[in-house]
Amino acid sequence: MTSEYRPFAAIVMAAGEGTRMHSSTPKVLHRLCGRPMLLHVIGALAELPLERIVVVVGHGAERVVKTLEEQLVVDVPVEFVEQHVQRGTGDAVNVALGAFPDDFDVDGDVVIVPGDTPLLRAETVARLAREHRVSEVAATMLTARVPNPFGYGRVVRNAGGLVDAVVEHEDATDEQRQIDEVNTSIYCFRRNLLAPALRRLSPENAQGEYYLSDAVAVLRGAGHRVNALVVEEAAEAFGVNDRVQLAEAESVLRARINASWMRKGVTMTDPTRTYLDAGVTLSPDVQLLPGSIIEGRTVVGAGSLIGPDTVLVDTTVGEEAVIASSVVRGAEIGDRAEVGPFTHIRPGTKLAAGAKVGAFVEVKASEIGEGAKVPHLSYVGDAEVGAGANVGAGTITANYDGRRKHRTRIGKRASTGSNTVLVAPVELGDEAHTAAGAVVTRDVPPGALAKGVPARIEEGWAATREGEERGGADRGD
Repeated sequence: MTSEYRPFAAIVMAAGEGTRMHSSTPKVLHRLCGRPMLLHVIGALAELPLERIVVVVGHGAERVVKTLEEQLVVDVPVEFVEQHVQRGTGDAVNVALGAFPDDFDVDGDVVIVPGDTPLLRAETVARLAREHRVSEVAATMLTARVPNPFGYGRVVRNAGGLVDAVVEHEDATDEQRQIDEVNTSIYCFRRNLLAPALRRLSPENAQGEYYLSDAVAVLRGAGHRVNALVVEEAAEAFGVNDRVQLAEAESVLRARINASWMRKGVTMTDPTRTYLDAGVTLSPDVQLLPGSIIEGRTVVGAGSLIGPDTVLVDTTVGEEAVIASSVVRGAEIGDRAEVGPFTHIRPGTKLAAGAKVGAFVEVKASEIGEGAKVPHLSYVGDAEVGAGANVGAGTITANYDGRRKHRTRIGKRASTGSNTVLVAPVELGDEAHTAAGAVVTRDVPPGALAKGVPARIEEGWAATREGEERGGADRGD
C-alpha cells in the first residue's frame, strides 16, 4: 500500500423509490432493530476514517433528510444532495460528486454504497479500501458468489483475474449468465478517474439508465485496471428490496446485536426470543428472559432481571431491578425496584430505589418514592407517592375532571385502604390513612384517617392507634 496520504470519502445511494416495499415510506427509512436501514449503513461507514459522507436522496427526499438530521449522531460530516430525476446509479454518483471540493479531485478515493444494505459491516468496507490501495488500481468492486445469480449483474474477469466488465442480467448473453460472481453495487474508485468515466456513460441499455457498473468497462477501455474483492458472507452486501428481505435482514442483525451483548456479560435465556434495538445499552450481569423486547434508548443497569414477556421503551433501569411480564415506556426505574407482573408503566413515571409496583397496576406521569408500594390492582396517575407509603389494592387517583388533569400527593408512610378513590387535586398527608372504600375529596392532614363517602376526617388517628398498639403490647394482650 502506498504510504502517501489520500483523502477518503463515501457516497451513499438513497434516491430510489423501492416500489416492491409497497409503502408510502421511502425504502431506506424502513426500520431494522429500531433504526432506519439507511442509518445502519451510515453508522458502519462512520467507523472508518472518512473525511465526509455524501448521501444522494431522491424519492421522499425531504422526509429522508429530516429523519437523518433528527437521528444521526456521527463524527463524520454528512451532506445531502438531491437527484431530482432518477436516471440511474451513474447519474446519482455524478450528482454526488458536485458536493466534493475541487482539491479532493487530485488523488482521493471514494467508496460508493447503496443505502439499502443494512447488514454491511465497517470491517468489510475497510477491507475493500485496503485492497483498493494495495493493488493501486482505478477501481475495486465488492463482489459475491451466489448459487442463483438470476437478476444480478455478472462480473466478467480477464485471464489475469482482473475485471473486464460488469454486465447487467438483462443485457447478458447466455454464456455470461452462467457466471456466479455478481456485482454488489459496492465500489471503491480513484476520485480523479471516476468523474471522467461517468461522463462517458451511455443510457443505451435495457433500462435506459446510466449504470454506474458501466464505469468499469469505461476504465478498462482507457487502459486502467479494475480489481474485485469477494465478500466472505454474501448476504452482508445485498440490498433489502421487499418486506420478506426486510424481515430476514432484521433477523441477522438482531442475532449480531444479541451475540455482541452476550460477549459483554449479558445473559439471554433464549436469544432467539430476545429483541434488542440497536440503540439499547446493557450492563454486565443483566439477565434477559424469553420474550424481552427492549427498544429505543433504553438503558439497563447491572444485575437487573428483565422478563419474561416484557417490553421496555426509552426507559432507564437501575441496578438489580426486576421487571416481569410488563410494559414500561419512557420511565425511570430505580435500583432494586420491582415491577410486575402485568404492569403498565407509562411515560413520565419515576420509581425510586426499592419501590414496588405490582400486578395489574397502571402508573402514569407519577413519582413513586423510595420503598413505596403499589402492590396490585391500582391506577396511579399524575401523582406523588411518598417514601414508604403503601397504596392498597383497588386505589384510584381520579386525576381527570373532564376538562383538566390534576395531581394527587400521597405523603411519606401514608397508606390507603382497598378501593380508595382520591379525587384530585388532593393531598394525603404524611402517615395519614384511608379506610376501605373511602372517597377522598379534600386534603387529609398528616396522621389523620379518612373514611366514608364522601370521606370524613378523624385527625390524630394514627397517633391514637400507635398508642393503643403500644399499650396493648405493654399489657401483653
